[in-house]
Amino acid sequence: MKEIVLHACCAPCASYPIQLLIKDNFRPVVFFYNPNIYPFEEYKIRRDELKRYCEKKSVDFFEDEYCPDDYYNVIKGYESEPEKGQRCSLCFNLRLHKTALFAIKKDIKYFTTTLSVSPHKNSKQIFEQGKIIEAKTGVEFLEYDFKKHDGFKISRMIAKENNMYAQKYCGCRFSIR
Repeated sequence: MKEIVLHACCAPCASYPIQLLIKDNFRPVVFFYNPNIYPFEEYKIRRDELKRYCEKKSVDFFEDEYCPDDYYNVIKGYESEPEKGQRCSLCFNLRLHKTALFAIKKDIKYFTTTLSVSPHKNSKQIFEQGKIIEAKTGVEFLEYDFKKHDGFKISRMIAKENNMYAQKYCGCRFSIR
């Protein structure tokens, strides 16, 4: 099986992608880097739930440092952008860049993200950022649109079956509204 770094934002969103990647003969290595999540208590809940799920599925889990200043510095001036606007593109770029750097560190040739499972996210926008990062780092970004074929619905069913915490917003303080 080929290894792939799977950037993940939470356990419910990672559940179906993990299943699909394994089916596609990948060994996912889950990477949790989400400095956008607000507040820190929410971050801890999502991280711990994802870590628990990865342990249950025997999937490697790695976490990078929680540094919200990284996020706020990148999106400065775009705070009032709507969802799916430039603020989201900057956020995707930040997180996917860190994911690709992690893949390089682990000598893994591929990366992707669970972000495309959400019906609230524009997969094309995510993929554009992934390809920008691929060009910069040389790590191949695989365009998995995990919301296709009822991916979001399946991920919610898996979350319910596993009694997972499911958040009510994307993660950043601007998406709470």
